[in-house]
Amino acid sequence: MTTKKPSLSAALHEAIGRKPTREADALPVSMPEAKPTATSRLGLKVISGHFDPAVSRQFRQLALDRDSTVQALLAEAINDLFIKYNRNPIA
Repeated sequence: MTTKKPSLSAALHEAIGRKPTREADALPVSMPEAKPTATSRLGLKVISGHFDPAVSRQFRQLALDRDSTVQALLAEAINDLFIKYNRNPIA
């Protein structure tokens, strides 16, 4: 459902106690409806870290070179780490 809100210009004019100079500034603006949360991420958790920008670029390039995604490469790397430490590869 869309809600009507005053334009920013109209709100600013109202805040300073002046009338809008243009009729369009006084008209309410339609706001788009919020999109529902992606259901494919429900129940999932984010795993992240902070790295040098060069690491990010190289990782994204590797995904492009392999016609893959960063998500798929991360799952592969995490599973390799799990195997290395004798854990089930569940990523």
